Amino acid sequence: TALLMALPLVARKPIQIEVIGELISRPYINITIQLMAQFGVEVKNPAPHQFVIAPTQAGSVYKSPQTLWVEGDASSASYFLAAGVLGRGPVRVLGVGKASIQGDIAFADAIEQMGARVLRGDDFLETCGVNHPDGMLRGITIDCTTIPDAAMTLAVMALFAQGKTRLEKIASWRVKETDRIAAMATELRKLGAVVHEGDDFIEIHPLSNGQWQSPPMGIDTYDDHRMAMCFSLAAFGPKPIVINDPLCVAKTFPHYFSELARIAD
Repeated sequence: TALLMALPLVARKPIQIEVIGELISRPYINITIQLMAQFGVEVKNPAPHQFVIAPTQAGSVYKSPQTLWVEGDASSASYFLAAGVLGRGPVRVLGVGKASIQGDIAFADAIEQMGARVLRGDDFLETCGVNHPDGMLRGITIDCTTIPDAAMTLAVMALFAQGKTRLEKIASWRVKETDRIAAMATELRKLGAVVHEGDDFIEIHPLSNGQWQSPPMGIDTYDDHRMAMCFSLAAFGPKPIVINDPLCVAKTFPHYFSELARIAD
């Protein structure tokens, strides 16, 4: 994305970027391309791994769109949307909605597939419990290519579902703030879950009330903000949860726990 934004400033002829190997986190590249278009710079994508930038035009390369609506963070919204499902809601998140250009907005589709009740507006998403008569979510198998960060929230929600949940195409988890597949599997097992993991997948079997455990040493966060925020949702289970090093959320959401407490009240 840095190359895509910088090259138009120096290009004197068409420049092609070709990605060698697997292109991960594609949704974030799409965000960059769409925002560049709003500033008057077109990036063509003739093949999945190719990006072409036209030569610099006379005058200013980037042109102001005058007014630009800045969306909220769809990844961070996932925790509150999950809370609206597990806590029976309603919880409405403003700033992201069906008009969003973020890949993680597909998290709403994923939880809807599990049975969550989701309401969409142009600039909001709202969750309110579960559609199934028994009030239980259903386990799913899902390709998480478009929701690499929000998929972590699904892993904890899987504890509350009927049937196993399998998250696939998550190899990028291995190279984030920590090895998130290994970390997620380790901490879910502390709660009593049966978890299987592979190079690019994790499979979680749900817990019944009698199976929940409260780990005496708490949930470790590995200095990873998303581990802390995801596992806060385990508090909707029947056992108390201690999150170690909760201040690691300062990387993206310093007031996360106070906001969570506010809606819980």
